Amino acid sequence: MTSIDRRRLLAGTAGLAVTAALAPAAPAAAAEVRSLDGRPFPAYDYSRANRLPREMTGYWTKSFDGRTAKVYISPETPIRSYFTVIAVPDGVDTASFLRISGWLEVADRRQEGLFVLEPGPGGWGSFSEEAGYVEAAMSFFQNNRYFSIFGLHYLVGYARGGPALEAWAVAHPLRVIAQAYVDSTGLSAAYLDSYASREFGGQTDGYTPVEFPPDFDLIRYDETVLPTWYLHPDRRAAESIAYWKRANDTVASGTHDAFGTTYRQKRGSDRWMTSHAGPISRVAVQPRPADPRSRRTAHRIVEFLTAYTRYENFFAYGNQLLERADYRRLGIEVRTMTVAGFVREYLVYAPRSARRRAPVVFVWPGNSQTDKVFVDATGWWKVAEREGFVLVVVCEQYSNTSVSVSHRESNQFFRQLRDTITAEYDVDPTRFYSTGQSAGSSVTQNFAIAFPEYFAAVASTSFTAAPDASGNVTIDGVTYPASGSLIPNYQIYGYGDLAFLEGTLWDDTHNLLDDWAAYHLRVDGLTLSEVDSVTGRRSGYRDRFRTWTWRRRGVPVLKLTKNLYRSHNTMAEESPLLWNFLKHYSREIAPDGTVTRYYSPSAFRRMGDRQRL
Repeated sequence: MTSIDRRRLLAGTAGLAVTAALAPAAPAAAAEVRSLDGRPFPAYDYSRANRLPREMTGYWTKSFDGRTAKVYISPETPIRSYFTVIAVPDGVDTASFLRISGWLEVADRRQEGLFVLEPGPGGWGSFSEEAGYVEAAMSFFQNNRYFSIFGLHYLVGYARGGPALEAWAVAHPLRVIAQAYVDSTGLSAAYLDSYASREFGGQTDGYTPVEFPPDFDLIRYDETVLPTWYLHPDRRAAESIAYWKRANDTVASGTHDAFGTTYRQKRGSDRWMTSHAGPISRVAVQPRPADPRSRRTAHRIVEFLTAYTRYENFFAYGNQLLERADYRRLGIEVRTMTVAGFVREYLVYAPRSARRRAPVVFVWPGNSQTDKVFVDATGWWKVAEREGFVLVVVCEQYSNTSVSVSHRESNQFFRQLRDTITAEYDVDPTRFYSTGQSAGSSVTQNFAIAFPEYFAAVASTSFTAAPDASGNVTIDGVTYPASGSLIPNYQIYGYGDLAFLEGTLWDDTHNLLDDWAAYHLRVDGLTLSEVDSVTGRRSGYRDRFRTWTWRRRGVPVLKLTKNLYRSHNTMAEESPLLWNFLKHYSREIAPDGTVTRYYSPSAFRRMGDRQRL
């Protein structure tokens, strides 16, 4: 069987696996509710890869000062799954409502979770009366040791529960991916105005503060794009609808589609949150009634919400609204292998554009970020689709808690992945590349020092590495000597990043950023002064990127970019920059282990233009 035939066969079986995983499940029964109050945290469950502990699946209740909220975790919910937060209507039994309306079936089919806000004994109060309950419930939801979440959420509010949930969205817009409200009265102009003009500053969540230039226009709360759908709104919802139209920078006149009248984000909109994806947001209004108990209503809401994903929940200038990857449509495979006795998960995306002998990008997510989190957050799947390479996204292993993950056995995992991908896909082993974010960048950068022969080039974000005083590096607790060998290398970091990345290579602060550059410049036979521009070349949205490049005989071998307007978390806008560096390099390994590296100005699209480094 040829490599191409094997790949086609695998693509077919993968499609069956993905289809089976996403096929409509039988309607979930309303299980007996169990309480999280005082319950011990779940034990580690190593029996399956990247899943919340089996003991946590099912239907739960949690108390908040005389009020309750419910949690539903589907049997296959992964670590840091997407959750939909639902405010149920008055006068319903929550379990029955979730079953009859189809939300349990949705969660099972999509392998996701539900967090459900419930009215008090007298029904929902006003949004101001409900603020304390909603804040307490959402604080628990976002940070607990019983389950973990993606970090940004879908919101669905029914009837009098809608305003209470929407008020939270107005106050925390960076944490909401998209929202829908059924039969809602919306919010008052006074409440909306109390948040509209608030501005996001440069403070970060425990990282280096970002200092903006003079006369810099800060982002207002009412400039945070947030896809919104109002179904059968009360006439009093007019103020809310107008607020979200303004926030999403929509056109004045809507068009009719499956969601009613849709007001799309303007072409040429300059909103920060869609600087990379383009004007993809919208506000839709459906005047006709929508039955809250109808499965069709829930399925249509899911269709609207899950067209989107979002990443970065605390720093506005790095927050990005993006298109969410559809695994079934794209053919993204969720696969597992056993590494050091443990089942490990990884994703493979071999797009149709990846033809014979395709390059491969291995992606190492940051600490606590699973493969599923990272494939959406970074938009690497879109780069692979456009450029024609195979994408392999590593998933980490359970770490400091039973509902979180971090890197483990990375060297063994990579060796097994390399052999599997080489054997089962039509790829070019001379064009294997590595990237990663934060702790995943640490893996990539330490590989570049200890095992540069693994890759043709590396390019990663927000973590550098350098040999210690003994000339060694450490990967997952194992020490390896630095090779002292050249490998093309690119690092992107943020102004508001980790403390050891603060500043530039030309300031008076010595940190790991300086050590990283010193090591690679030395093995490249270059000096700091041989940079193309000490001030850096500016590019990107609002000139956010400041880039320095070092060349060896005219070929870029070391590159550094500072993103002036982000904190620690990477952005989807950075993934194409990384690929545009990586794609120009290849390497060949002789039987005696000698590595020969090449650079191609055309990224190997033109025959005969490669040159030896």
